[in-house]
Amino acid sequence: MPRVTIIETGLVSPKNRELHGSYPQMFEQMIGAADAGVTFDTVSIPAADPLPDVGGLEAILITGSAAGVYDGFEWIAPLEAFVRTAHRNKVPMVGVCFGHQLIAQALGGTVRKSEKGWGLGRHVYDVAPGNGVIEGTHIALACSHQDQVITLPAGARTILSSDFTPYAGLLYEGGSTLSVQPHPEFSVGFALACCEMAAKGDAPDSVVTSAKASLAEPLDSALLGGAITRFLTR
Repeated sequence: MPRVTIIETGLVSPKNRELHGSYPQMFEQMIGAADAGVTFDTVSIPAADPLPDVGGLEAILITGSAAGVYDGFEWIAPLEAFVRTAHRNKVPMVGVCFGHQLIAQALGGTVRKSEKGWGLGRHVYDVAPGNGVIEGTHIALACSHQDQVITLPAGARTILSSDFTPYAGLLYEGGSTLSVQPHPEFSVGFALACCEMAAKGDAPDSVVTSAKASLAEPLDSALLGGAITRFLTR
């Protein structure tokens, strides 16, 4: 029975957690919909859980977070070292949003707050042909971010891209590490809640209004969720 260790790097607010679940719960639902046989362990960074020994893990998924990978929190450097060990040992590993950025930074890429501003709502990404992970030519997914991967680590191949987010999905050399900027685990309801949270921050009203409207269109979350599940459990 496949076992995925979820590294929780951020917390959903109590109100939204009650309505939509925690980040690990969102991923458990997403993966469980694709493969009901997968089981889960959660390691919570906010709860000060120690990082496990990579050698005992079957697969790793790193969640999103409100933190920036460049913020210098004391837990980021150990998590980067954990990522490098997992990548070197070819443990199947996926990072989403913050997880995407952390893997890129840990393996030699550059991440910063983008001058393009907020990515919110439903974005459509080009899928690199023949990438072996994600099918199709385009995929529509929810996103919520300001930070982006700016320069790629050596050995990373771009498999999802858009004009707004050129490095939205990366497949790493060796084929055991994958990361994506958008959120296949988000329900439409939580994606809308993220728009509301961004509106309370510094997201322009026009961006928030457009993002909310975009979420009336279908999302391909199950397509990427299935691809991530197969990647982690193959």
